[in-house]
Amino acid sequence: MLNLAWVRTFLALVEHKSFRSAAGQLQLAQPTVSQQLRKLEQQLGVVLLTRSRLGCAPTPAAVAFIPYAESLVRIHQRAIAAVQRGEQRIGASSNVGIYVLQPYLKTYLDGRDLASFDIAIDRNPAIAQKLSDSEIDVAVMEWWDKRPGFQWKEWRREPREDVRTARLQRAARREIHKEELATLVLLGGETGTGTGHLLDTYFRPGEPGPQISALQLGSTEAVKQAVKAGLGISLVLRSAVAEEVASGSLRAIPVKPELSKDIFVIWRGIGTAAVPPFVTHLTRSNPPTSPAACD
Repeated sequence: MLNLAWVRTFLALVEHKSFRSAAGQLQLAQPTVSQQLRKLEQQLGVVLLTRSRLGCAPTPAAVAFIPYAESLVRIHQRAIAAVQRGEQRIGASSNVGIYVLQPYLKTYLDGRDLASFDIAIDRNPAIAQKLSDSEIDVAVMEWWDKRPGFQWKEWRREPREDVRTARLQRAARREIHKEELATLVLLGGETGTGTGHLLDTYFRPGEPGPQISALQLGSTEAVKQAVKAGLGISLVLRSAVAEEVASGSLRAIPVKPELSKDIFVIWRGIGTAAVPPFVTHLTRSNPPTSPAACD
């Protein structure tokens, strides 16, 4: 087992590039810092730092070890906070955390200590990794690979809709059919994105599908602004455009048959492990109301 004190010393040396400065931060004697680094290097079987007149510098082995060392320290801090203060840390994929989860967070946090709760919003793969690394307690994501050691529930199904600028095609339309969708050019939805994956499953292999614009916009907010500017149309979560549809700056048209994405809530545990309070809140809460998509 790696000694956490030695790992902290290693990270302090990487940060300060000086044994004297690292010793000052750690409140240790400089020989103790040198000894702890030497023991860590012996345990790993590699040289981690090289010394020169300019200080110390990480070796390639140290560069590879740094993210794991930082993760060990974070997990240690998370374990203490969870046991001593009952802290919960929630992770959410970007669209879920920005557009779907916020009303549920508000109702959950009413009357609770805000200092005992934290949320991380990131890409789906990053949130899944944080959950696996015990850096978060609960994840709310647009996909889940059902890896062992976790429990999960399908929390809700979120429709995706054809979104276009209010200036485009003012004629009232209540829906767009799959056959027409296949003829369109869409902003967003490139390979590797959630929308791209959804389209791959919505259209059968060999079946014609929509063309994806060459514009690489990178986020739902960027896509919405591009649609408002008249650069094209897109497919986004209904919740992501509720305010724009209500204000009239965008139009959202449902796709038929329904094009929707399942959202999952996942937590660590197997068998009869206790369900975290936040999971119970999510699964028992009534969905907050939001403006309906309309012309």
